[in-house]
Amino acid sequence: MALLQFREASFVQRGVPAIPPVTLELDEGESLAYACAGERCAAIVAMMAAGLVKPSSGAVYVGAFDPCIQPVQFKRMVGFVPHEAVLNDFPSFARYVEYRAALWGLPHAQTIVRARALLSHLDGVHEAFAYPLVGALLGDPKLLVLDRPQAAYAPQILQAAGNRAIFSTHVSQRDADRFSLTPVRV
Repeated sequence: MALLQFREASFVQRGVPAIPPVTLELDEGESLAYACAGERCAAIVAMMAAGLVKPSSGAVYVGAFDPCIQPVQFKRMVGFVPHEAVLNDFPSFARYVEYRAALWGLPHAQTIVRARALLSHLDGVHEAFAYPLVGALLGDPKLLVLDRPQAAYAPQILQAAGNRAIFSTHVSQRDADRFSLTPVRV
C-alpha cells in the first residue's frame, strides 16, 4: 500500500481552480519532488499532503487514513515543514522543543536529546528553517512534507530526514532536482 496517495485531488478557491487534478503515489522510504506552476499551487499541494487543506474533489490518503474522516490518525503520520521561515518566539531551543513535544505528547527529557541530535544534522541552516524541520521530525512521522524547501539547505534537510518518505513541492524543476528526489511535473 502506498504511504501517500493523491487520487484526482484538486482544489477550487472562490470558484476558480487553484490546482488541476493530481494523481500520484509515494511508497514508504521513497522521495518525490513535485514541481508546480507557481507558489500558490505548490503551497496548496503541500498542505493537502499534510492534511491541512482538504481537496475540493478527489482524495488524499496517508496510509489508509483520509484527513476528512480520520484527521488525528492522518496527522500523526505526517511531519510538515512550511515554506515561510518561522519567527522564533521562544527564548531558547529547549523551550521550542518543549512546546513541540507537548503537541506530539512526547516526554520532554527524551525529546530534547532527540531534538539536539536532529539539529546537529542541520549545521549551517538558519534556525528559522532548522527549528520547524526539527519540530516536524520529533514525532518520528513516516512522511515528511516540505512546502517549497530552501534548495540551498537540501543536503542537510535530506540528511536530517533519514530514510523516511519525503514529499516536497517546488516552483521550479531546478529546485526539485537539487533535492535529488524523483521529480514530477504538472
